Amino acid sequence: MNPNNIKWLYLIVLSVIWGSSFILIKKALIGLSPIHLGALRVVFTGLFLFIAGYKNIKTVKIKQWKWLAISGFLGSFFPAYLFAFAETEIDSSVTSILNSLVPLNTIILGILVFKIKSSRWQILGVVIGLLGSVMLIASGAVINTDQNYFYAIFIIMATVMYAANVNIIKRYLQDVAALTIAVGNFSVIIIPAIIVLLCSGFFTNEVFLSPNFSGSIGYLLVLSLFGTAIAKVLFNKLVQIATPVFASSVTYLMPVIAVFWGVLDGESFSFLQVIASIVILLGVYLANKK
Repeated sequence: MNPNNIKWLYLIVLSVIWGSSFILIKKALIGLSPIHLGALRVVFTGLFLFIAGYKNIKTVKIKQWKWLAISGFLGSFFPAYLFAFAETEIDSSVTSILNSLVPLNTIILGILVFKIKSSRWQILGVVIGLLGSVMLIASGAVINTDQNYFYAIFIIMATVMYAANVNIIKRYLQDVAALTIAVGNFSVIIIPAIIVLLCSGFFTNEVFLSPNFSGSIGYLLVLSLFGTAIAKVLFNKLVQIATPVFASSVTYLMPVIAVFWGVLDGESFSFLQVIASIVILLGVYLANKK
């Protein structure tokens, strides 16, 4: 398949997977606390990845472990908790929309920190996509007046971490296989995640006997396998075969999927948000125009 077509295929598949992850987080929070959800997500994903690629660890060079560790904490560990806390107050669809800040932060960090050049088309596309995201946020705030948008800070923090992670993979882990990056990430962060579980009172009858516990674990397993383990490998590969900005553009398409699931779950969505979604897609096109 043409390399250009492959990167678009990865982008679409990741958009569907990650766009569906927000509703899975929302459902998992019914029977789990944000701390438990974040830690279990890391543990479950780590186990899935070890089963698939534990042999890949042997190929990692000593000098690469530092960047694998940083990538793991910025791209997976801390965001798992930040998104869980955010969705205790903000709808899953709005959370996905705020996540669209990733490409803008990717360009800013790429230029200021990692010295990665971006074209005028990329910058214009990101700005237009961000404008569409702002339109979605504004219209969502009008519809959902009972939501605490202070929790949006958690999402903004996560987007900065995601942007840094994209640039780290592109600059320092370009020659490491996508699966190896994911396995290396989680071999580092699974230990602190287990410690969090042990210290957070998870292993108690109060948690295990909760009427919604088993259902939440089911949603979390699906989230960990598809939304984190498989998606991480696909995303790492996408970063390597495309530009950091193109890879982070997945956050422009995710809200379309997330809003679809949100509407099915009873969340409000207006005509203005449909227009904003079209603006976002325009931004994706321009950001990747040669």
